[in-house]
Amino acid sequence: MKRAALYSSRAVPRPPASGVAAVHGARPDASAPRTAPWRALQQWAGRYERVLLVLLGVLVSLATVALFGGLPVKSGSTISQEDIDAAVVHTLVTKDLPSRASRAASAILPSVVRIRRDIFTPTGPRIAEADKGMGTGVVIREDGTILTNWHVVDGAPRLTVTFSDGMDSPAVVISKSEEKDIALIKPLNIPDDLQPATLGSSTQVTLGDEVIAVGFPFGMGPSVTSGVVSGLDRDFEPDDGPMLHGLIQFDAAVNPGNSGGPLANMAGEVLGVVTAIFNPHGDRTFIGIGFAVTMESAGVALGIPPF
Repeated sequence: MKRAALYSSRAVPRPPASGVAAVHGARPDASAPRTAPWRALQQWAGRYERVLLVLLGVLVSLATVALFGGLPVKSGSTISQEDIDAAVVHTLVTKDLPSRASRAASAILPSVVRIRRDIFTPTGPRIAEADKGMGTGVVIREDGTILTNWHVVDGAPRLTVTFSDGMDSPAVVISKSEEKDIALIKPLNIPDDLQPATLGSSTQVTLGDEVIAVGFPFGMGPSVTSGVVSGLDRDFEPDDGPMLHGLIQFDAAVNPGNSGGPLANMAGEVLGVVTAIFNPHGDRTFIGIGFAVTMESAGVALGIPPF
């Protein structure tokens, strides 16, 4: 039996029922190919970024100590392990390092956009309800191409995209895959300094990996939530669409309006597109299980070259 769609953005949504519900989405820039060694280096740097920052702090502290006598190191003597330990403690106590989620969010936020569905009435166009008329997308090319969910844009008379700098632009659908719930849209105007996201690979993802979800739940945002990958290769059947396969399951909180937004790793690389939540009670709220279409799946569906 099919399950109720939660975040469907259809003009006349069906009443929620128990089951799994759809949430309310990429093509890498071909002019800037990324090699496997460079991607591996990025992933390694992202994973050990905190350690590298601590080591950098240690070196800075030791240099300061050597210059100003903060530690009892005699001239001409070698630095002992005790000196290093003291410098590490000093750095950790005096330096307020940003969290991994905060650094990941800083990397992806300039590429996240809000997608607004306008509907037409006898008195003119108006914005649909916040939880049905708002979605999220992520810029994946310098020309402004945006990846989102098909259910975010399906049937919308008019789409308006809001970029991270506040600029608004009409947008049109240029490609879609209903089977994968994925679509590409193109804004008519883009900011001069538009920053496309870095696309990652879900093949390197393991259970327990930290992730963030960025979007506009209930039209508010951009909002950032963090969690971990709680499952891989999941299946999900929305009420008004075909079965989706090979999804990433995660526990970062998402709600209506998050659909089409990026699920990113701690390096700020997009691993997938947030598309659904598990909603057995039909309450239209997050209970701890979200799903994302992988970038590999989206790429195959839309004919995006390997990344």
